[in-house]
Amino acid sequence: MGSSGASFAPGLEGVVAVRTRISGVDGGAGVLTLAGYSVEEISGHASFEEMVYLLWRDGLPDAEELAAFRGALAERRELPGATLDLLRTAAARKVPAMDALRVAADTLSLDAPEDPALDLVARTPTIVAAYHRLLRGEEPVAPDPGLGHAANYLYMLRDERPGGGSVRALETYLNTVSDHGMNASTFAARVIVATRSDPVSAIVGAIGALKGPLHGGAPGPALDVVFEIGAAENAEPVLRERLRRGERLMGFGHRIYRVRDPRADVLAAAAERLFTTDGDRDLYDLALQVEKTALRLLEEHRPGRNLQTNVEFYTALLLHGLGLPTDLFTPTFAVGRVAGWTAHCLEQQAEDRLIRPQSEYVGATGRSWRPPGER
Repeated sequence: MGSSGASFAPGLEGVVAVRTRISGVDGGAGVLTLAGYSVEEISGHASFEEMVYLLWRDGLPDAEELAAFRGALAERRELPGATLDLLRTAAARKVPAMDALRVAADTLSLDAPEDPALDLVARTPTIVAAYHRLLRGEEPVAPDPGLGHAANYLYMLRDERPGGGSVRALETYLNTVSDHGMNASTFAARVIVATRSDPVSAIVGAIGALKGPLHGGAPGPALDVVFEIGAAENAEPVLRERLRRGERLMGFGHRIYRVRDPRADVLAAAAERLFTTDGDRDLYDLALQVEKTALRLLEEHRPGRNLQTNVEFYTALLLHGLGLPTDLFTPTFAVGRVAGWTAHCLEQQAEDRLIRPQSEYVGATGRSWRPPGER
């Protein structure tokens, strides 16, 4: 029941609530545009610092601007003491990594940052890396201001300087997932900051939304299937049995894309470069065979659905090739997506308009109050 005449769209399906210059998704054509660049054009070339600058300011920096921006991010990587104390407490209780990231991000306003968006981008990888080490009984590694954003993240995780191939692979991944239209976590961030709340609160809300399994899925299971198959000759019988049982093949199909997810192509190329130089090439070749077999069987079992490889499949392979365990996959996604979240917060703040959809009442009407003894 409503008075406005607005139509009901479950889950806001098909409703355009925001106009943005940050990213655009054309699911029918399989196109992802990031501030004017196709994901294929920008992700494999830009540094992550360049990508953040682009999303925030709608243009790539020149050499001088980039050096200044790199320095500003590097200066803000250290965590407040209260944040580290909280992470130690969370690690002692074995809190899941995404919960630890959520509660730790909420403490970043304690030192009254002048630029909260800068702090959030700079410190998210420090939180993730510190907590990863604390969970394993190791001390956090202090950030190195001489390293770039992606290289420093790997350094804080491993306590050793990463090779150039690993850094390029991670930068490509972080760039590729930096933004993706009006997904659930980005929408949550915009709704929060639209109330004139602060960006830290908005990003905490976004992290909470990302934690939900219906948001971006879980990349880990896509790789688990590859390990279960183990050899190319096992791919068809294992996948056929899964389809016979009505199971979903993880890493295939996407709610938005009706053709191949363009991010999958970008990460497939990055994975090939990584596994050729720094990883297990046999695992990469097996993954290719599993993908080829899965696509053939999906067309056979579900003709016309056009279920293609999505970003999860090659995300899992690439992050595994970088030596990251599966419990770091979603937090590392957040390390990249915080670029887009903060860009949307800045855009929403500039628009300064409350996001307030309507609801349709479908409950009872005409009820009369009766005292407890008469009910």
